[in-house]
Amino acid sequence: MRFRILVVDDEPSIRAELEEALQEAGYETEGAGDGRDAADRVLQESFDLCLSDIRMPSMGGIDLLKRIGETSPETMVILMTAHGELDTAIDALRLGAVDYLLKPFKIEELVAKVRRLAQHRRLVLENRNLRQTVDSRAPGGMIGGSPAMLKVLEMVDRVASLPSHVLITGESGTGKDLVARAIHDRGNRAKAPFVPINCAAIPETLLESELFGHVKGAFTGAVDNKEGLLKTAGEGTIFLDELGEMPLPIQAKLLRAIESREIQPVGSTRRVQVHARILAATNRDLRAEAHSGRFREDLFYRLAVVEIHVPPLRERREDIPLLANHFLEKYARELGRGILRISREALRLLAGHDWRGNIRELSNAVERAVIFAANEDITPSDLPDPVRAATPREPEYSHNLREATAEFERAHILRVIEQCGGNKRKAARLLGLGVTSLYRKLGSPIQQPNADES
Repeated sequence: MRFRILVVDDEPSIRAELEEALQEAGYETEGAGDGRDAADRVLQESFDLCLSDIRMPSMGGIDLLKRIGETSPETMVILMTAHGELDTAIDALRLGAVDYLLKPFKIEELVAKVRRLAQHRRLVLENRNLRQTVDSRAPGGMIGGSPAMLKVLEMVDRVASLPSHVLITGESGTGKDLVARAIHDRGNRAKAPFVPINCAAIPETLLESELFGHVKGAFTGAVDNKEGLLKTAGEGTIFLDELGEMPLPIQAKLLRAIESREIQPVGSTRRVQVHARILAATNRDLRAEAHSGRFREDLFYRLAVVEIHVPPLRERREDIPLLANHFLEKYARELGRGILRISREALRLLAGHDWRGNIRELSNAVERAVIFAANEDITPSDLPDPVRAATPREPEYSHNLREATAEFERAHILRVIEQCGGNKRKAARLLGLGVTSLYRKLGSPIQQPNADES
């Protein structure tokens, strides 16, 4: 989709000059001679940006800005004004304008501002479309549209309603718990309990009691009977997080429970039937652990009937803009900040960082940036030191051929001017350009053109 710009100025020559420059930069433009005509155009057509002079007959730029805010709030507005109207331009920002330009200005300055706004609009739209796609497929907070993540989502859909146990692997912070929750929520056990337990957070003696239950008096402190979580989960799902930290004796009891579908509470001689499906997660290489004897090989193969690997963030960098903006919205809302966007420079650094802590680290980095940002843009200075030290990478955007072409044009024009002894009018004739276009391509300030330069 092309970025459409409505150019509004009562001076036809200036309007034509601006439209020509923006079209050469790759944008689609329409022109309007005053604010009233522009307001009607906005009602009839869709524009991404309105570039308007402030002082015009019939309806000025400020009134046009207000009208656009009422009828087309998604259309951004840049106002052009003279130095003496700077206070008016600042007031316009308070009324919702995204930026202003002080006359005389260089076309390069205008194109740079438009390029930043177009990139931001493209990112917002891409994120919105991708979020709609992902939200329809991935409940429970799973976010991502990269090939690696789409493969995970496909696996989730395929195994959700199966009775098979699933082993979810991946580095810390990749969202293995979200994958487990998504499997449960999308399957035929969704209405039954989802019971998570962190095997690394509970001592061995208590872990046995938590999983299998105990009877009154089984050990000091066991003042009542307790039902184990494998029983509590009923026909639902029990999620064993950090499975690799489970002690070997507990592994043996869990294996027996899986094979017999029965558990024996601590201190009891009675066996209890269980029907829960087991999902397990680990950041360890359990296959290697099993071969070395640090994890039961028979339990590994029982639980890894289906194995889903969640890729680290550095292997799905395409998802970083979407995730970063998701966390930006989340923390801006929670912290009461009016931050709206992440600057392109900051986004390049986020995309270049290796994220050893994965999504958890990215979440923390964005939360910090929201706290320390001084204005509506997250900039590199708001990011943690390790992220600022990253090698900048572009998100998945194409290289800008027009910028390279513009640099070549400028160098070529300067060579021709030099060959013409500095005579720009002669150089323009040789180049097949108008004098005004020649000055613009060299980056000279845009002024009302003289009659002999038009």
